[in-house]
Parts: sequence; structure tokens; C-alpha cells
Amino acid sequence: MPKVDYRLNALVDANLADRANLADLARIAALNGATLIQYRDKSNSTREMIEQARAVSAALAGTGVPFVVNDRVDVALAAGAAGVHLGRDDMDAATARSIMGDAAIIGLTVKNEADAEAAIVSPIDYACIGGVYETLSKRNPDRPVGLEGFARLRATLLAAEPDLPVGAIAGINAERVGEVVPAGADGVAVISAIFSAADPAEATRELRACVDRALKEAAR
Repeated sequence: MPKVDYRLNALVDANLADRANLADLARIAALNGATLIQYRDKSNSTREMIEQARAVSAALAGTGVPFVVNDRVDVALAAGAAGVHLGRDDMDAATARSIMGDAAIIGLTVKNEADAEAAIVSPIDYACIGGVYETLSKRNPDRPVGLEGFARLRATLLAAEPDLPVGAIAGINAERVGEVVPAGADGVAVISAIFSAADPAEATRELRACVDRALKEAAR
């Protein structure tokens, strides 16, 4: 299974389409420090999702930054994406792995201890814990886990899989990078911190620098 650089996961959400072309946004993030691009779409048809995912995939050609699709193994395969990010209501990781193969990137959302225990026995390449903070990016019925909850869930994961990259998601900005990395995050997943900024390229560079700096300090 591939080793994933999870320092900065830029989520290109379908709701951003009224602001800019999603494929263009994905390329901007990839060229300015994002280490993973994820396409998330909770509302459009399968046909529309495939078309959009293919456009994002084409825009990322030559950047060296892998691209995963949120939730949908079928869309990821149709678009030629590097992998898929799965939640608790999606296809299980073992089935996704059997369909997509050993070279695919498979990530998993972890929101509680049950999710963490499931992740431990799943053939995944990274886990993303959250939401850590409140977010306006999507409706979330689960309460934020907070920094203490993040650290607890991370400890559960790494006790069994010490080399598993673990990210933090929801409400993350440049300032909060300095909170989640000391709590154990290997990186962050963001939407608004990059794509709601006046200059997404500069916002990406700033976030990447914050993550790299925080990781360096945490390693001392």
C-alpha cells in the first residue's frame, strides 16, 4: 500500500463551484503546497460527479499530488483517481481495497472509538480524525471531538499502527495548526482556510509552512 504524505489535504468541495472552477482550484492548491487533493460532492448526480472528478484529475496531471474522491469508489475508478476517502456510511475499506487494488490510496474518517477500532483492522493508508472543531463546511450531527478527543483517538490508532498517517479535520486554520500538530496530527485537511481566502495560492503556501514548522517543532 502507498505511503501517503498527509501534511496538507485540500478538500475541493462541490459547493465551491459558484466561486470558481473546481479543477482550477485543485491545481492552485497542488502547485502551492497541498500534498493531497480530495474531491467532495454530496449533492450532484453520479454523472456530474464523474465529469467533475475527471476534470480535477486532468488539472492535477504533472503536479505529482495524488487525488482521492470522497465516499464514492465508483466515481474514483471512473475518473482515474489515485484512491478514495471513506466515511462510516460508505463502502467498507476491505471491499474498497479488493476493488481498487493494493496501489490505491484509501483513507478513513474516524469520529469516535468505534471508528478507531474499525480503522485498526482496515487496509487503509491514512486516517483523518474529526471534526476537531466546529465547521461551517457541512452539516455535522456529531459534536467536535476537541483536542483531547483527537489525542485520545490518535493514541488508539497508533498503538496498533504506529506508522499510519493521521490527520485532523474541521475548523482548521493557520493558527489552529499549532494546536493540532502538537496533539499528534501528521497534517490537516481544510476547505475554507484555502478556498475561502482572497488568495488561495498564498493561503495554501501559508498553511503548508505552518504545518511544516509545527511538525519540525514537535519532532524536537
